[in-house]
Amino acid sequence: MHEHTQKHKPPVEQSSDRSFGFVFAAFFAILALYPLTKGQGIHVWLLAASGALVLVALLFPKILAPANWLWMKFGGVMHKIMSPVILAVLFYLLIFPTAIIKRLFGGVSLQLRFDRDAPSYWIKRDPPGPSADSFNNQF
Repeated sequence: MHEHTQKHKPPVEQSSDRSFGFVFAAFFAILALYPLTKGQGIHVWLLAASGALVLVALLFPKILAPANWLWMKFGGVMHKIMSPVILAVLFYLLIFPTAIIKRLFGGVSLQLRFDRDAPSYWIKRDPPGPSADSFNNQF
């Protein structure tokens, strides 16, 4: 069987503990420095947390393994919740209204109606498409 099913999904690769520490250190540094954009002072405690994360990531990255594992689990839960929600929003706000509007104005994308008098459903291209020789070695 070549299809991927729920039982046979590939494992998600976890980032290294060191890179996890660097990413969160950068995040805390950005949060610490953000008030400067509004003319306010920096958050020193966030900057200290950022520096501590950099040190831990450089010297003892294994300490960050439980936090990295927890972050990956959180991401998996968020994926299971948000993916269907985002796809539903995209479908009902973009695709569905477009189809309704198109049908209201008489647009038909696919010629699905049966025509007894049609000799063939083949649609001739004008101008014709690429030559058959151009389809060699597609993969």
